[in-house]
Amino acid sequence: MLTVRQIEREWEAKAHDRLFGRLVAARPEAALRLGIDTNRPVPVAAMAIIRLDELSQSHVKVYPKLVRTILAAEQADGGWGDVVATTICLRALLCGDGNGLAIERGLRYLADLQKPEGTWPNVPIRRMPADPYLSALVLYQLGNQPKFRQAVRLADAVQWFTANEARLDDETRELWHRARTRCRVPVAMPAPCLC
Repeated sequence: MLTVRQIEREWEAKAHDRLFGRLVAARPEAALRLGIDTNRPVPVAAMAIIRLDELSQSHVKVYPKLVRTILAAEQADGGWGDVVATTICLRALLCGDGNGLAIERGLRYLADLQKPEGTWPNVPIRRMPADPYLSALVLYQLGNQPKFRQAVRLADAVQWFTANEARLDDETRELWHRARTRCRVPVAMPAPCLC
């Protein structure tokens, strides 16, 4: 288990790659096949905030530094470079019922990148094509957030996954099952036999 002191020490030492690996160990984010650059401070800061929030440690000295790192990196379009980074940054900023312009802009960025059928992204971004795994990650990270649910077409995304679940690869299906739980989507029950 990674302690607050270890997070602070590795953040201050700029050991971003090592810190990210330790932050996501034994979490779904550890299997990210989407190519996050873990040497960049932004995704590391986001995961550190998420972990500190889970530990109810938002009062520690490093927390505001992590938040400032994320806020300073938001781009003019409202995102943080791509859908994955934006999703993780939004989840971090939404910890503790966060609010503000950065969150609103980030949610708008994700809503604008949602395809008509509900998946992400609607155009390839930085060599990142549309991928059900990416969409499952967005739903897993943000599906339980009321602000996200209001900003995007959640029902369309859930409907797409429900209709296409049998065609998902194993890794994507596992992430979708976790996302479905977070989104509070009931598992479809088989129809009763009318024999």
